Amino acid sequence: MPPLVTRPWMSTRRLRRVEVDVPTDVPSTEAIFLVLRRMRFPLVVLICIFAISVLGLSLIPGVDDEGKQWRMTLFDSFYFISYTAMTIGFGELNYTFTAAQRMWVTATIYASVTGWTYVFGSLVSLLQEPAFRRAVNLQRFRSRVKGIHEPFLLLVGYGQAGRTLANALDHAGRRIVVVDEDADRIDVLTTDQLAGDVPAIAGDPRNPAQLGLAGMGHPLCEGIIAMTADDETNLAVVMAADLLRPDVPVITRCSERTNMARMLDFTPQAVINPFDRYGAYLVTALHRPATYQLSSWLMSEPGTEMPPLHDELASGRWMISADDRFGHEVALDLRKAGLEVEEVSPADGMPDFTGIVGFVAGVESDTTNLSMAAHARLVNPDIYLSVRQKSIHTTSLLRAFEPDSVFIATDLVALEILARLESPLYWGFVEHVQGLDNDAALDLRTRITARLDEWCPISKLIPLTPHQAPAVCRWLDRGEQVTIADLLRDPDDREQAISAFAYLHKRGSRITYEPSLDTVLRRGDEVGLLTRTRGLAQLNDTLYADAAIEYVCSGREVPRTWAWRVLSRHRK
Repeated sequence: MPPLVTRPWMSTRRLRRVEVDVPTDVPSTEAIFLVLRRMRFPLVVLICIFAISVLGLSLIPGVDDEGKQWRMTLFDSFYFISYTAMTIGFGELNYTFTAAQRMWVTATIYASVTGWTYVFGSLVSLLQEPAFRRAVNLQRFRSRVKGIHEPFLLLVGYGQAGRTLANALDHAGRRIVVVDEDADRIDVLTTDQLAGDVPAIAGDPRNPAQLGLAGMGHPLCEGIIAMTADDETNLAVVMAADLLRPDVPVITRCSERTNMARMLDFTPQAVINPFDRYGAYLVTALHRPATYQLSSWLMSEPGTEMPPLHDELASGRWMISADDRFGHEVALDLRKAGLEVEEVSPADGMPDFTGIVGFVAGVESDTTNLSMAAHARLVNPDIYLSVRQKSIHTTSLLRAFEPDSVFIATDLVALEILARLESPLYWGFVEHVQGLDNDAALDLRTRITARLDEWCPISKLIPLTPHQAPAVCRWLDRGEQVTIADLLRDPDDREQAISAFAYLHKRGSRITYEPSLDTVLRRGDEVGLLTRTRGLAQLNDTLYADAAIEYVCSGREVPRTWAWRVLSRHRK
């Protein structure tokens, strides 16, 4: 299988010449200023009503209890108009009003009610305007992004692939921020009920300021994933990240080989072409089925059952029916593998499947693909069927039909990105597995399932440092020896092994895949494990407890607490 197209994102070859701050000035209006601007005239009208009412009430003379003329001060008038014009209905008068005063107060009440109605009507109208709602959402989004205090990933695009990836990242406890050009997709995100708090905004990802607003310039942004279906948009994201944040790795999807070459000029960490990748996977599944089974299982979400193993397919003539570049990409990979391939057009009707050993139904219509695959199976029950799926609504139909292979571009991209995000070292192990021959993959699968089972495990990288493995480091500082086999012993019964398989050993820049259990470990080494939750709990005991590491390495049982150690010394 050809390796994934990658470039080291910390390459010394850089296009950036001048350091520029990441822009965040997205064209918008602050909500408070929008309210003040739109409510200016209604508020002026209301203020004028209050001012005229107060002034008139102060000028109209009244009569006190002794029949003498008196006038209310401006403060008394303002006090009275305040609770009257706002219909509070609170009374506290020095003297009874005259008829002129009552007429003025009556006019004031009607005028103030009219003024308040105008103000509230204008406010309700403003709240319903899309521009105001966008301004409020933008202001809330900016505050939520600034309030993130842990590492997060910037996910650009929330289509089918982005949604699959977001759910998997959320399940793994990773923080994400989402940007998508389609506001309807952002609405879908709010109804997906993800466990974590996911800030999301509808905006143009081709605008660097939009990416800056979404956290591209945030110090805790640990990566950018461009998952839109448009290559130009993904290219714009890669360009912005490379020129404005060259220290942040970028993973992107791509559909055209020409666009892939343009993206590689901006040194992304990975560019994934699902059409090209599927052809490579298909060739692996045909010639090295055990390699395909194991590598696809390792890229699945933890807890996924191992897929079934298909027999190796004999060489023969293949047929591909597709209406876009997908068919051409798959045909190139099959021909490189030495297979005879015939490309047909779906517009020519149902093809003739006589003498065909494999058929790829790759048009953009799921209904057409399923109908062609069904006809091929009726004509030739032994034919190898590969069906392309575009819509998630046909999943149940394809499960019932059960073709030999199903191509879902979004799932393929999401799975590869998840495996890469798990750890660059883990992805290196997956690529190592993809390069194994069929017999070596069978042997590795047997050794992994012997220690675990047929459910996809958790990948964990264990650095032997004082912070991550203090007990192991103290044991090594005493001049003692630790092997990988010792590390994988049960701290309660060293004759038993924990549920873990060592897939990697790293010392400095040297990486060894499938290391021997007799490998002697040193301070600063890193050990990659495939394990279960219980295995991690047992391993933590060995990493942090001095008594546990001494027991698994030497077999000597020593007290685990300070009190027992004191009593043991006293007894001796």
